[in-house]
Amino acid sequence: MNMEFYRKLPIPKEIKEQYPVTEEMARVKASNDEEIRKVFAGESEKFILVIGPCSADREDAVIDYIHRLRVVQDKVSDKIIIIPRIYTNKPRTTGAGYKGMLHQPDPNEKPDMLKGVVAIRQLHMRALAETGFGCADEMLYPENYRYLSDLLSYVAVGARSVENQNHRLTSSGLDIPVGMKNPTSGDLSVMMNAIYAAQHGHTFIYRGWEVASKGNLYTHAILRGSVNKHGQSMPNYHYEDLIRLFELYCASELKNPAVIIDTNHSNSGKQYLEQIRISKDVMHTRRCSADLRKMVKGLMIESYIEDGCQKITDTPVYGKSITDPCIGWEKTEKLIFEIAEGL
Repeated sequence: MNMEFYRKLPIPKEIKEQYPVTEEMARVKASNDEEIRKVFAGESEKFILVIGPCSADREDAVIDYIHRLRVVQDKVSDKIIIIPRIYTNKPRTTGAGYKGMLHQPDPNEKPDMLKGVVAIRQLHMRALAETGFGCADEMLYPENYRYLSDLLSYVAVGARSVENQNHRLTSSGLDIPVGMKNPTSGDLSVMMNAIYAAQHGHTFIYRGWEVASKGNLYTHAILRGSVNKHGQSMPNYHYEDLIRLFELYCASELKNPAVIIDTNHSNSGKQYLEQIRISKDVMHTRRCSADLRKMVKGLMIESYIEDGCQKITDTPVYGKSITDPCIGWEKTEKLIFEIAEGL
């Protein structure tokens, strides 16, 4: 085998014992989870914003950003539920480049997965303890979910992972909403099959155990656009796209039809400032159809303290993304208030 077994990492139970969640943190998370669940169950008309940096690169700036979100959340709490993005795993199309805080707690140092596991747990713990937010992360590695299972309030399965059986089966055993993105090809049947698999129970191997899941009825769609054979971005957030998804839901046996619209990636053609226009476009579309208003539960927005992005090799700019470009804080704050006014 052409790999070196470097060291055995602590199991999630051991990490949780070293860095435990307090009773108050558990209570706050349970309350957040119930409020979010009601949206996906159709019991609440609040609108969800999964919003934050493309990737969590440094603890101080991420916590600063989330504290700012807390202030805004308190002002729009009658209409909006904010779920901050703390994405600690970064999928890479070619496998090259910065893979997130789990791999590199310090982007300028070599990978250290043990430090990474501790760093991402401490970051999510600080967010919950200091701001009361249960946050979102991407399920890049299904077997690592247990390190954060008592902290997360939302999980997304990415476009390159949505067809993977382990992601689907693990999602079926989670007790929080899981969003399945459409694949980069744009084939909605792949996403719908993933949702179906995750909404049903399975027996499978997880972390060396034979486990049985009950199914996750709050698994739902995330539309993020696609790329055609010519490498061109093809958005799928327009009225016609959403009607098509609604029809697919109607023809299926899926529970709790729901979709979150990813305003960046192929929907924006990676033109990050377009997220503002796209957000407003989706809000207008919801007002055009009672069915779509009910199905479209929220938006996913890439946002940080500073506009744009920077290279890891640049002189660091505090609060500026080192992966995909994000809209800055002033634009973010204004956009959230505009979304709230339009609800």
